[in-house]
Amino acid sequence: MGSVVEALEQARAAMDVQAWDVARTLLVAVDDQGGLAEPEDLQRLALSASLTGRDEVADAGWERAYGAFLDRGEVLPAVRCAFWLGLVLSAARGDEARGSGWFARAHRVLRERGPEDCAERGYLLLPVALRDLDGGDPHGALRAFSEAAAIGERFGDADLSTLGRLGQGQSLIRTGETASGLAHLDEAIVTVGAGRASPIAVGIVHCAAIIACQQVFDLRRAQEWTAALDDWCDAHPDLVPFRGQCLVHRSELAQWRGDWDQAVIEADLACRWLADASDPAAGMAHYQRAELHRMRGEHALAEASYEEALALGHDPHPGLALLWLAQGRTEAAAGAMRCAVEGTSPAHPGVVSELRAPRPRSLLLAAQVEVMLAAGDVAAARTACGDLDGDADVPRTGALRAISARARGMVELDEGRYASALRALTDARADWTHLQAPYELARTRVLLARALRALGDEGTASMEDAAARRVFEAVGAAPDLERLPAPPAGGPATQLTPRELDVIRLVAAGRTNREIAEQLVISDKTVARHLHNAFTKLDLPNRAAATAYAYEHHLVQGRMDRTV
Repeated sequence: MGSVVEALEQARAAMDVQAWDVARTLLVAVDDQGGLAEPEDLQRLALSASLTGRDEVADAGWERAYGAFLDRGEVLPAVRCAFWLGLVLSAARGDEARGSGWFARAHRVLRERGPEDCAERGYLLLPVALRDLDGGDPHGALRAFSEAAAIGERFGDADLSTLGRLGQGQSLIRTGETASGLAHLDEAIVTVGAGRASPIAVGIVHCAAIIACQQVFDLRRAQEWTAALDDWCDAHPDLVPFRGQCLVHRSELAQWRGDWDQAVIEADLACRWLADASDPAAGMAHYQRAELHRMRGEHALAEASYEEALALGHDPHPGLALLWLAQGRTEAAAGAMRCAVEGTSPAHPGVVSELRAPRPRSLLLAAQVEVMLAAGDVAAARTACGDLDGDADVPRTGALRAISARARGMVELDEGRYASALRALTDARADWTHLQAPYELARTRVLLARALRALGDEGTASMEDAAARRVFEAVGAAPDLERLPAPPAGGPATQLTPRELDVIRLVAAGRTNREIAEQLVISDKTVARHLHNAFTKLDLPNRAAATAYAYEHHLVQGRMDRTV
């Protein structure tokens, strides 16, 4: 008996310092010897098992703790056990029937035996609010989440107030009040970052907030919050839930910033981490890996990964439709996109749970524009483009503006409105440049080159294609490279005027702008203009890069003495 008591004390101490794997191991050993009788210890067993991925042990622990609290006449902690079990089952594991059953049980017990005013009534508002949010009623969800957050504040319950604040943010974003919604998410993240919330609440808040950011393409927040989740996971090496989803988000962000090799590493890690898990993030991981295969032209691997994502309950579109388009299966791609888009609307974007990564409607619409243009259905493409413009007007994030402007430019190009296309694509290029998203910028440059070429500016069009080519080569985007026109004979330097070549050669010789002006008998301002034009055409950042380019392409011989 002494060893059991000692092990139980060690388990409680391990829980206090968040050593969950140690605590679970000790508590399971004590339980095997019949030593777990107190409901608080059963709660500890349930929580430690949940956080270390032992789902069956966790479920049994929550259920036993619920019964033990009721046997002791303590209704409120019993209701809270039922709530957490219901939330984990429905939101984290997709077992909505069992989750709903536990929520119903908690409601009944609280109604029959609980006090009128308690924090637990606020907790039971959360599943109601989630149903409203998933069912396309964000205003109803906002009311329920706001009431839950207020109850949490009144009772000083950090978990309740934080989860309520999270839900308010999600609901506000769905109603179009993006700035206010993101501010609520910021507040929820700050609360969990301060260590005031329980570990399950910390993981839920981080994952749901990152997904909400991705819905409106707030890449800066997504980057910051993914780093925070990553740090939290690293601080708890025995943590199993949330880690796989963190790896998926890291892969997505690496893809955005053009580091596709790292994106592949993170996606593969996520797939392996979630291989034996019921976590809905497993489908996200396989979809992300499929996207990377598709963009690199690895069609068989991409299709296999999309099929795996679908088998895990994850929507494979628009990625699979774009793969079919690349394979020449245009009718199949068009049919898939029609179904995908018709199942969404701004108020009800095809969501089953915020933890299951609903596909941003804007991505579906952008893909539909591309697919419908390829299918020759310009009217459908223009309709999708108009819907995308309407969606982009709500959140006003740079990425959404860029996606919308590029789609508009694609439609204008297809209809021969080249000047209008040029304006839209120039706007998209500016936004992608600001967001430091090199692949998306390169795709936009290719379209921009088409508009410029149609308007008679072959030189600048070649420059845009050359800049895109460098990015496609760097990331390994083989299909994009194949679609590019062949580079002009002689390389990018042939795009320079004779005077621009003179300036680049003199820069490579170490001359200052003043010295160049004197040698070429032109003004300093004219030198600066020629230099700017040359840097732009060659996509060079500074004089050192220009010097390296000049030597690499043998531009430093021959005309250095030109003075007229």
